[in-house]
Amino acid sequence: MVLGRMSPMTKVALVGYGYWGPNLLRNFYETPNCEVLYCCDKDTSRLKLVRKRYPSVILTSSFTDILKDEEVDAVIIAVPNKLHYKMAKQVIEAGKDVLIEKPMTLTAKEARDLTTTAKRKKRIVMVDHVFLFTQAVRKLKQIIDSGKIGEIVYIDSVRVNLGLFQKDSNVIYDLATHDISILKYLLGKDPNTVSCTGKSYFGRYEEVAYLHLDYPGKMSCHVHVSWLSPLKVRRMMIVGTKKMVVYDDVETSEKIKIYDKGIMVDGLKGAPKKARLVRVGYRSGDIWSPHTDIVEALSVMSKEFVEAVEKRKEHFSNGKFGQSVVNVLEKATISSKQRKAIRLI
Repeated sequence: MVLGRMSPMTKVALVGYGYWGPNLLRNFYETPNCEVLYCCDKDTSRLKLVRKRYPSVILTSSFTDILKDEEVDAVIIAVPNKLHYKMAKQVIEAGKDVLIEKPMTLTAKEARDLTTTAKRKKRIVMVDHVFLFTQAVRKLKQIIDSGKIGEIVYIDSVRVNLGLFQKDSNVIYDLATHDISILKYLLGKDPNTVSCTGKSYFGRYEEVAYLHLDYPGKMSCHVHVSWLSPLKVRRMMIVGTKKMVVYDDVETSEKIKIYDKGIMVDGLKGAPKKARLVRVGYRSGDIWSPHTDIVEALSVMSKEFVEAVEKRKEHFSNGKFGQSVVNVLEKATISSKQRKAIRLI
């Protein structure tokens, strides 16, 4: 991309038209001030599907064609995880901005290299942590930042379903990526340590995992992810000193519920300090659900990526953010294999 160019349109290329590619293409195709110039996939049968719906898009099975085309401002990487680093780096080195499907890379070292290369080449890197672009998660952040629920004590998150088994990564990289990115966005900080118990029952990679994250202070988070569940659950419970919140993404309308519940703790008068005797009381008040607009997350994401490219403005879900998420995922996987807590900071 040439800075200060006169053209009002940001021209993008999509690489990978598999599971997530059709959703990305549809949303970028409908994004204002954006033109999808190319769709690339090695499977030519997949490209035939693109021709039917998007006749103006150039179809190619050559990634090199996209890298060489000076008209392409940005490239969307929606390929298998193991290819993210190599292809994204080629895009950056070619002088183009890049959007990478989650997770950013498979190792923190690769993520750091992409971030460093992008800074050197003055390129925009953004990671498609899709839940960060949902109205529910953004409302959740507003609630936390407002102080209405008080100081966060702990967070419990469950993300389970039956499948989809991945060929090149475990359930931690596949599902826990969402929870880790949401926690990073909501809390604005990284955990000190991670401990993880993961199990593989049918294949090479962990299909079930339990992650425990300790943050500065006393706050902790617990994340349960699984490909082996009869039910689809997408629920996060946030316990604060004033109120409690449940975010359930499976709910169609009331995704967030705020509970005016909690405990009241008083020291017993006359009791020796060393005894630490306390009286615990319980508070139970109203339950309410704040309104959230119904907007497709990928529509928000595509618009914000185009805006970042046009204004040369780093998005919060940038390379450093993606690198932080990958660091937790990598250390969690190591913890699962070594059966011990791993420090992150």
